[in-house]
Amino acid sequence: MNPKVSLVIGILCISFSPIFVKLAGVSPIGCAFYRVFFAWLCLLPYCIIKSKLRVKKKQLVIAIIAGVIFAADVAVWNLSLLKISATVSTLIANLAPVWVGLFSFLLFKKSSGKLFWIGTVVAITGMVVLVGYQHILHLELNAGILLAVLASLFYATYIMTSKNIMGGIDVFTFMFYSMMGASVFLLVVNDFMGTSILHFPVKVWLCFLGMGVICQLVGWLTINYSLRYLESTKVSIALLSQTVFAAILAAILLNEKLELNEIIGSVIVLAGIAVTFLKRRQVSMA
Repeated sequence: MNPKVSLVIGILCISFSPIFVKLAGVSPIGCAFYRVFFAWLCLLPYCIIKSKLRVKKKQLVIAIIAGVIFAADVAVWNLSLLKISATVSTLIANLAPVWVGLFSFLLFKKSSGKLFWIGTVVAITGMVVLVGYQHILHLELNAGILLAVLASLFYATYIMTSKNIMGGIDVFTFMFYSMMGASVFLLVVNDFMGTSILHFPVKVWLCFLGMGVICQLVGWLTINYSLRYLESTKVSIALLSQTVFAAILAAILLNEKLELNEIIGSVIVLAGIAVTFLKRRQVSMA
């Protein structure tokens, strides 16, 4: 599959996550656990039959660490939602592309280029328009904001960790062990918080299954596949479009009305993402 097509499919799939969470109407931490755990269960028989469980010790450790980082991102972001508004939390948590660009430069001396930073600024501007500038002007440095910033750091770290390992390991093998680590971590977090993860109605279990198969399994399999061939900086900025697609899906499936600022902001975000994927023209000397 074309890596860019794979990335688009992945983004569309993970965009269903807030829809399923809202339909489930239960603890967001519990949703996060079942999202990862059900995806892992679905992947288990395939990996056994296709002998996808063989892995080098170093790759195993990195895959599990990546899974824990991903789980921490979801858990911390969901905790921030309990303390500040969803719009502000989402905006801050989606600062991951900035961190990826900075980490790539500071740790690997890799310049992301002018087009990346221009696209990032445009996309973040679109995010501000989408959520409403008034939310930004009235920010106060509280625990919710700090948690959202921490979530964005975890998100960026997961993308970079996945990128560095995907070149030498099968996508299914990586997903199997990373989701195993994430499931155990989220189970511990749920137990620590005293969150009930049993005795749900059928509707909620179906939402969990949808999150596991569509958002986690298909979504992150295709995104991780694209990470094998695309730059982590470009993938991270493209993931900003998740907010746009989620808003469109909410309007269609949940009858949530899209305001003018949300439509304009979405267009700006997509334009910024498009800029980062442009290639600089090479000027040849005659």
